[in-house]
Amino acid sequence: MKSYTLRVTCASTRGIVAAISGYLAGHDCNITDSAQFDDTETGRFFMRVSFRSEGGATLDQLQQGIAPIAERFGMEAEFSDDAVKKKVVIMVSRFGHCLNDLLYRWRIGALPIDIVAVISNHMDYQKVVVNHDLPYYCVKVTKENKAQAEAEQMRIVRETGAELIVLARYMQVLSDEMCQSMSGRIINIHHSFLPSFKGANPYKQAYERGVKLIGATSHYVTADLDEGPIIEQDTVRVTHAQSPGDYVSLGRDVEAQVLARAVHAHIHGRVFLNGDKTVVFPPSPGSYVSERMG
Repeated sequence: MKSYTLRVTCASTRGIVAAISGYLAGHDCNITDSAQFDDTETGRFFMRVSFRSEGGATLDQLQQGIAPIAERFGMEAEFSDDAVKKKVVIMVSRFGHCLNDLLYRWRIGALPIDIVAVISNHMDYQKVVVNHDLPYYCVKVTKENKAQAEAEQMRIVRETGAELIVLARYMQVLSDEMCQSMSGRIINIHHSFLPSFKGANPYKQAYERGVKLIGATSHYVTADLDEGPIIEQDTVRVTHAQSPGDYVSLGRDVEAQVLARAVHAHIHGRVFLNGDKTVVFPPSPGSYVSERMG
């Protein structure tokens, strides 16, 4: 039996859940997990359904068959095969903790993705990446060659068929053009609890304000720096006695965990854009199970 996921967005109205569940039941599909959200402020409805096709219905058949329901409700309905891994490009600069964490989770199957390339503007992590039998591209970025460098990065994305770019502490600001061309498909990790302390040196900013909590935020990238829709956040407590260097060390674990959670949510279709915000549904049972123990 094949396992699939259905994502639905449309204007909120009566009968959506009944229509979808009836459609799936009529095609011998067994729902294993379902989540929905009705945004009363925007009037939008969001739904994610995991199910098994027990009667042999294929993805194409299900996608074509739902067209009348989609037309009736003005619905965007997208099916995906849970067994197909999304192709991902990771971009990194000189801080490697998020990259190392993603590589480990990928290697044991805790993050079911297909890493098709790692791109960096430095050579620091070439050996680490190559030792994982992954292609490593060093694309130097300066003020003078920024446009050419981004063109090369996008060439790699296109040729590898990447569906998602993960900025694992990639410390270059992307152009508006790149953000727009990959809208909703670039995830960044910012080392502060946004919207506090945007931009450069957020730990230094936090230290100077004497905060008692520092955090990390994973969000979709937009043309506005550190203002994209937030996917995941977390914090760690600090004290008056700790230094900016302590903040950096304490923040590493939080950054890595928050980014991994955001990527996990995206690849499993749990994240829906809702204006400048996101709807993030809980993980389905068993979705955190690793292929290997370690």
